[in-house]
Amino acid sequence: MAGGRTIFIAGAGIAGLTLALALAKFGATVVVLERNASIQEVGAGLQISPNARRVLNRLGLDKAITARSFEPEGLDVYPFRSEKPLATLSLGATARARYGLPYAVMHRADLAEILASACRRFANIDIVFGVKHFDVAGHARGLSVLVDEGAGQMREGHAFAFVGADGVNSTTRTDVLGGPAAQPTGRMAWRVLLEPHEVEGQLALDRTSVIMAPGYHAVCYPLPYRRKVNLVLLTGEKAARSRDGDFNRRPALPMAVLRSSRLDTLLQRAGDRWGLWPLLAVKAESWHDGPIGLIGDAAHAMLPFQAQGAAMAIEDAAILAPLLMTEPAADAAFRRYENLRRRRVERVVALSAANGRAFHMEWPFTLARDAVIRAQGPEGHLKRLDWLYGYDAAPEAEIGAPNRPS
Repeated sequence: MAGGRTIFIAGAGIAGLTLALALAKFGATVVVLERNASIQEVGAGLQISPNARRVLNRLGLDKAITARSFEPEGLDVYPFRSEKPLATLSLGATARARYGLPYAVMHRADLAEILASACRRFANIDIVFGVKHFDVAGHARGLSVLVDEGAGQMREGHAFAFVGADGVNSTTRTDVLGGPAAQPTGRMAWRVLLEPHEVEGQLALDRTSVIMAPGYHAVCYPLPYRRKVNLVLLTGEKAARSRDGDFNRRPALPMAVLRSSRLDTLLQRAGDRWGLWPLLAVKAESWHDGPIGLIGDAAHAMLPFQAQGAAMAIEDAAILAPLLMTEPAADAAFRRYENLRRRRVERVVALSAANGRAFHMEWPFTLARDAVIRAQGPEGHLKRLDWLYGYDAAPEAEIGAPNRPS
């Protein structure tokens, strides 16, 4: 194994910090460049499925995540206007027994802080905050990285590789690699944190709930560590568009939501606390060029309808880290990483898009959808998703294998 390698990472989010930790454990010197003045994670809730938890546990984070996360007992599925769940899909103990790991939910900021705290314990990880700009230049001996830290301070370093983990609007992808800008998906996400008493009597507080409706759906689950309940409303672009068609202004919530009494109650209780995020997607033809590569949303941002965006980034980090430390050249590491990851990620992208279509179906197509949900039983979804949740990202014994199953 090659020791003493220096890896620069753009972005101190979940993708970048997971990669930094994984690399540091292999002995790399890691420099993380973050434009914000501190660790910041937008959004609220985050679902950590067993495939992601497997990676995080190997990084020594199991106890910290357990203390701040919650394991829903199941997933209540509500068709439009239904007062009772169509089905309750098993999670909790069933998921633990099936995968040896929990399916949990937590606040995104809590996971980011856990990762950052773990990074601080490594002398070979340096997180540079307040970065204004960076330039990356390749040459025969590797990479030169010039960093504008603000206030007239510049930092220059030599790197074996540079990794863009800087999210859906990645400047590494667009400015350094000349890749595509993120594209609108035609979907909007409305997020709010409610007090438990505001949800009680409407939805179960020991389970996750999904409410499906024509053109939109909502996801709700508790965050006990924060004493909050996460509610996300995901709408189509037309439903979320303001009356004058201006997307630069805050659009109104879709009126269709008001036809669902359960959601109408929650919306009224949420008041004007909603945050709005247009959902963007990234489809890059290549995730790397020479010793510069991308992970997570910077490479493959997707719709959140399978709740796998963060999980894919965490898997990326687990696959890429040992390759950057064992391959003789960074280009070879990135090339192999992309070969190992692309097919699986594209399968998840397709699954997420298909879920969105199913969640937002109009009647009478909902009749067939609901019949399938009933027929699969409480564990059918786990059987269908074994390929996803049962995946083991980069077990050490298989690092040298030329191919991996998707």
